[in-house]
Amino acid sequence: MNFANRFTRILTSAFYLMSLYILPIPGFGQDSNIENDLKEIIGYPINGIELHMDGIVDEAFWLTIPGNGNFLMQEPKEGGEPTERTEVRVAFDSKNLYLAVVCFDSDPSDIKAFQKKRDASLETDDRFRWIFDTFMDKRRAYFFEINPSGLRGDGLISSGQGQTLNKDWDGIWQAWTYIGDFGWSAEIRIPFRSINFDAKSEVWGINFQRTIRRNNEELLWTGHRRNQGLLRPQNAGILTGLVDPSQGIGLEIVPYAIAQSSKEYDEENDESINTTSADLGFDINYNITSQLKASFTYNTDFAQTEVDDRQINLTRFPLRFPEKRDFFLEGSSILQFAPRSGVDPYFSRRIGLVDGIPIPIKYGGRLIGNIEKNNIALLHVRTGKKGELNPESFTVARYRRDFWKESSIGVLYTHRSTESDLLLGNPVQNRNTLGADLTLSTSEFLGDKVLQFSAFFIGHNPDSPLDDSTSLLDRSVRGLRFNFPNQPWSAWVSYREFGQEYDPAVGFNRRNGFKRLQPAINYAPLFENSNVIREIEWGIYYEYLTSLENELLTENLRFTLGEIRFESGESLGVEISRNFELLDENFDILGDGSVIVAPGEYKNWGYELEASSATFRKVSGSIAYEDRGFWTGNISSLELGLTIRPVPGINLASAYRHAKVTAENSGFNTNLFQLDLGFDFTPDISLSSIIQFDDVSEVLGTNTRFRWIITPGTDIFFVYNHNWLNNTELNQRFFTIQQGGAMKVVYTYRF
Repeated sequence: MNFANRFTRILTSAFYLMSLYILPIPGFGQDSNIENDLKEIIGYPINGIELHMDGIVDEAFWLTIPGNGNFLMQEPKEGGEPTERTEVRVAFDSKNLYLAVVCFDSDPSDIKAFQKKRDASLETDDRFRWIFDTFMDKRRAYFFEINPSGLRGDGLISSGQGQTLNKDWDGIWQAWTYIGDFGWSAEIRIPFRSINFDAKSEVWGINFQRTIRRNNEELLWTGHRRNQGLLRPQNAGILTGLVDPSQGIGLEIVPYAIAQSSKEYDEENDESINTTSADLGFDINYNITSQLKASFTYNTDFAQTEVDDRQINLTRFPLRFPEKRDFFLEGSSILQFAPRSGVDPYFSRRIGLVDGIPIPIKYGGRLIGNIEKNNIALLHVRTGKKGELNPESFTVARYRRDFWKESSIGVLYTHRSTESDLLLGNPVQNRNTLGADLTLSTSEFLGDKVLQFSAFFIGHNPDSPLDDSTSLLDRSVRGLRFNFPNQPWSAWVSYREFGQEYDPAVGFNRRNGFKRLQPAINYAPLFENSNVIREIEWGIYYEYLTSLENELLTENLRFTLGEIRFESGESLGVEISRNFELLDENFDILGDGSVIVAPGEYKNWGYELEASSATFRKVSGSIAYEDRGFWTGNISSLELGLTIRPVPGINLASAYRHAKVTAENSGFNTNLFQLDLGFDFTPDISLSSIIQFDDVSEVLGTNTRFRWIITPGTDIFFVYNHNWLNNTELNQRFFTIQQGGAMKVVYTYRF
């Protein structure tokens, strides 16, 4: 209780003082009297007409609806007229929402459509994207995209201190596409049960974007300014006319069955351990209201999740790997804390994963959604015992209150309880973290500019209730940030303090015990009258990091001398940097004692060159070369990427990273190889394999994954993993240390 009281007093005082300075700034807290004329598209009732969904927009019903177009360029010429015409029509019945899209093209033979796999990046392809702001709150929206091959991509948009797109949300919907001599077209059906909305409202926010890839042309239905765009629900138009859409009773049951087999090599006993298992589990989702969803998961398994991209760490600090597990991804936008501030008081990979190794999850519950302007997320997960690791319980609670047009204030609480081993007399360890964040944002600063301010404070209790050697400031972080994310000028400045003992039990943290000031400014104009250069960006980034006693620890100065985007899609960049580091203890770079850096002050300069070809080409590539001082010596690194797309649906990508380190009286080289093979037979059937090897771990690993979407919501996965160790010291060349396979079947029942 003392911890919570002290935290609340500090937080309230800090935010009150900040508000005295922030609120007078024009735009913050002021509702503009100027309302923009919103573009409108009407949804037409089908009234019993049966549509033949084949991607060809030729039914009499569609042709009686006026095609809504009037797109404008975002690039290459802001506000320019598109080179090709686009038409969109919207219809609905009681169960589904329908879109008919016609993307006219004067050169259909040059339409780009390489990708087929669900949620694959469409930076290579022509595409059509749209959003639904189903609650008209201009803060969050559903995101969808397709390409001419019928690829489906979707996600969730959260708008605050920055636009966040979480593409790991998978909705249940279908799309049919067709390429003809007119261009390409699509028919799309989205069940109302796949999305949440206010059933009492007949108006949604909506926006569309089309990309003509060969011209690198971006077209927006509304919000075409470069500091606007599709991912900003604030700039959407409106969809009207929706009458009596039905979500059913809002109950969804998702059972799954899984069979697994694995073999692991036990080096200590020089033997292999074989295990096989079969299991059942399920998820239950229920819409308590149209905005609030409760979920329960039992015997959760993530065997179908792709492996992490391998990295070689040559820094003093841990690496952060992204979350890929479905249960922790849905609703993650609400759980975000102080976006862009570089703090993670809640990091879901601390639950059910230890050093990348899965820990069994017995059950979990989740409540996520909105009640008017209140955003709520509650999460509770129970993990089982594995080896010497005892069962644990995790609880995460997030509350955020929206106010004014684009601002919010919120709190986040996490609790981690580790079960004791009674035979050894160890007490239960309970660790609590509490944080609060404030975001003030306006899109009307100086008329039409975006200005954002954020502040945060996070603290946690001591690891032991008997430990009174540290104060709350020792166990906390705090900071603020101003952001000006506009074009052609953009800038930000942030300040953060990290206490010496800060260690959130369900969070992620790289470094402790510092103060950091970090300003940056960039200038990136479009060259609208050039036929060669699209954009050049120049920028300055500065980081000044001291100890809590104000002793300089790190200083970084980086100049972007020119990052050029060409009209053809190629890019070229040049950067120089200066770094200062104060090292107060020995640093073992590789962790094996072969190269150790002694304490001292280190000042180094460096430069980096980057170039890449247009991604829409059948053969594309990238190269990056960096050379800079590295402690007592030098580091030069080379990164190469090559992608081959011989026909639509086949993507063969490779990457190679080489680093050469020279140090005083020593040195070493590192190499990392990656090969990503993608064979997408249809938008619903895909086979992929990721092959990785690095000469630090000397492990060659493969992850092969087959996915068949029988119908949206019903999936079959086959996954096979194999790892070999190259032990040169024992002259054992690539012998198996682990292999395993899994088959998982998932089915979705909706009521």
